[in-house]
Amino acid sequence: MFTRRSLLLGAAAAPFVAASARSQTLPSQIRIIVPYPPAGSTDAMMRMIQPALQQRLGATIIIENRAGASGSIGTGVAAKSPPDGATWVTVFDNHAANPFVLPSMPFDTEKDLVPVLLIGTAPYMVTTAPNKPYKSLADVIAAAKAKPDSVSYGSVGAGSIGHLAMVLLSNRAGIKLVHVPYRGGGPAMNDVIAGHVEMLIGSTALQIPQVEGGKIRALFHTGNGRLKSQPNVPAASETFPGFEAYAWWGVFAPAGTPKAMIEKFGGEMAACLREERVAKQLIETQQVDLKLGGPDVLGKFLAEQMQVWGKVARENNIKGS
Repeated sequence: MFTRRSLLLGAAAAPFVAASARSQTLPSQIRIIVPYPPAGSTDAMMRMIQPALQQRLGATIIIENRAGASGSIGTGVAAKSPPDGATWVTVFDNHAANPFVLPSMPFDTEKDLVPVLLIGTAPYMVTTAPNKPYKSLADVIAAAKAKPDSVSYGSVGAGSIGHLAMVLLSNRAGIKLVHVPYRGGGPAMNDVIAGHVEMLIGSTALQIPQVEGGKIRALFHTGNGRLKSQPNVPAASETFPGFEAYAWWGVFAPAGTPKAMIEKFGGEMAACLREERVAKQLIETQQVDLKLGGPDVLGKFLAEQMQVWGKVARENNIKGS
């Protein structure tokens, strides 16, 4: 039975109910921060799904490149943004290493961000320009042993997973290579094509399109077994058993972002990545293992990656830039 008092209480509560409902609705304009320069794998992936994501969310999606400090500058901007669903950040694998290699971080990786979606993983690939003398990992090792500190390689940044993986590989091979850090995959790719750096370690998503275009030559990759799209490219583990390293992509939101928003945004992004055209490009062409795991999956994965690469960084005294 409704009384005057219950109606008054209901009217008083209505604004709060409406406010709560609004807090779960994604805004009409959303930015996805890519903390790396244009043309890298993270940037390309987000721009690939941008039109479909806009349609599914009914919102304007802005891809914002905020490069610098191994991705920590742009990620820091996201971490300090209001948790209102207007800002998201898509990170690359060095997100797990940054807390251990950067002297001062503008945010706390585990406290200031919440996991949204683990997009996928992919092996790293080491490539070189076609006019360089290296045809295999054995060639690289022989050249580095004959003339230490003469063979260079680029990565997406000092202290990145690619850098840490090459340090591990160098330790296993008993060689010394010269590391040349870049601000992202795009600039690094430009320099290896131009021959300014001897080799490049980057994700298969970044490298395979250029390999297939004949602009660079693949030497080896860091996954397990042969790649379906590049069956003639050996794995480093064929020379050094047990050696594996993987690139990965994940989406995070500012801490405090409502769970409903996280589920909605992550779910719609996963749906875009499952679309046949996109999935085929990522899986078949770029060798990405699509995980599309939610917050719990990404949170667990991040913790594992931080443990592995934090140990490598500490043991080799590696610092970022």
